[in-house]
Amino acid sequence: MWKIKRLHELSTIELLNIMIERVSIFVVEQNCPYQEIDLDDKNCIHVFKEEDNKIIAYFRLIETDKYIKLGRVIVNKNYRGKRLGNELLNKVKEICDEIYPNYDIYAQAQAHLEKYYNQIGLKKESDIYLEDNIPHIDMYYRR
Repeated sequence: MWKIKRLHELSTIELLNIMIERVSIFVVEQNCPYQEIDLDDKNCIHVFKEEDNKIIAYFRLIETDKYIKLGRVIVNKNYRGKRLGNELLNKVKEICDEIYPNYDIYAQAQAHLEKYYNQIGLKKESDIYLEDNIPHIDMYYRR
């Protein structure tokens, strides 16, 4: 079951498990030292799925004046290739349609994942650029 929580609703263990999984993927696995935990975590919606008290999938949604920013999209490496990523994207669209029906959705996506994000209507709107030395593109779902 997917959990949808704001920071103050997360248990200490849930928050710890989210941070462990994010750092494991974005910093360690991708060999990319950067400030992974940031102040956006304070004001976003955290959406995650657990199994055996471990985060197996996660994303966050940040509300801005112009759009909803999709970020920190992860699937635990032991669960990749099992269509959990597709389930995750469907959850993104479902939550945005329900909570933010009038907002565009924006993602600063790793360039090699463009077709993955196309599944929910996100379209490339930038050239490829480097972010933390990883090729990225800006993608939008325009309402």
